Amino acid sequence: MSVRRLAEDQVQPAAFAFSTDNAVWAEATIRKYPEGRQQSAVIPLLMRAQEQDGWVTRAAIEFVAQKLDMPFIRVLEVATFYTQFQLKPIGTRAHIQVCGTTPCMLRGSEALMDVCRRKIHHDPLVQNASGTLSWEEVECQGACVNAPMVMIFKDAYEDLTPERLEEIIDAFEAGNGADVRTGPQIDRNTSAPEGAPVTLTEEIRPVRTNLDAQPEAPDAAVSVPPADAGRPKDTAPETDASLKTPATAPAAAEQNVKAAEAQPLSGTKASDPDPKTVGSTAEGAPAEGSEIAGTAKPKRTRKKTTSETGE
Repeated sequence: MSVRRLAEDQVQPAAFAFSTDNAVWAEATIRKYPEGRQQSAVIPLLMRAQEQDGWVTRAAIEFVAQKLDMPFIRVLEVATFYTQFQLKPIGTRAHIQVCGTTPCMLRGSEALMDVCRRKIHHDPLVQNASGTLSWEEVECQGACVNAPMVMIFKDAYEDLTPERLEEIIDAFEAGNGADVRTGPQIDRNTSAPEGAPVTLTEEIRPVRTNLDAQPEAPDAAVSVPPADAGRPKDTAPETDASLKTPATAPAAAEQNVKAAEAQPLSGTKASDPDPKTVGSTAEGAPAEGSEIAGTAKPKRTRKKTTSETGE
């Protein structure tokens, strides 16, 4: 990036002051910012000073610095950083900024610069003999689809040819710049294709949506069940539909209570025999070999000796 410096002292004016209308505008602009943030108005005030005098002078920078209670060096940093601020006198009727970025370069911006060198001055940022015209090369102006193009103050002139740029320069030199059409200089609407449209020329059928009435399916159409791709697969017993649900739980609990009341307190079944009577005699004594409480008592025998048998 080139170094940007203020113009020479011999072209600098002695003082600067806003006009009456611009002074009112400046006060209203400063009030837009909260207390203690008035320095944020430095760019708008510098731009208005440039629009008033045509370029940013040293006196204008000092005036804005005093107006916003800023050090002079801080305002100078802003003015020298942004290339939108002109630090030297430019053409009073037209300052032509030719875009030289790649899209415009491929479409003939070099030929446009040759026109400016021939009709205005060989060097950029130098006024012509009458001081009415000047030019410079700038970076992208944001109209790449309409390349090549130039900016004159705040207006864009696009789709240029060297011959058309010569006509525009002559019109501004004669003081008739307001009569020149801005924007594309060929048969196109803003950034639309040149001439008639070449795409989407056929009638577009409306797209059917789910909100529209759907045509009835033919009788032979096969009904396709919905897919289960998005449903979770759970094989846990709790999800089995055949199991009892909470709605049947009270009835099942009532049946369990009635069954428990029908059983004896001993915990045995009602159909079991009374253990006191199993294997008992008429007097109530248990007989040999009888089973009590479900167990069998074995009968004990003694083996006779030889003396007892007489053998």
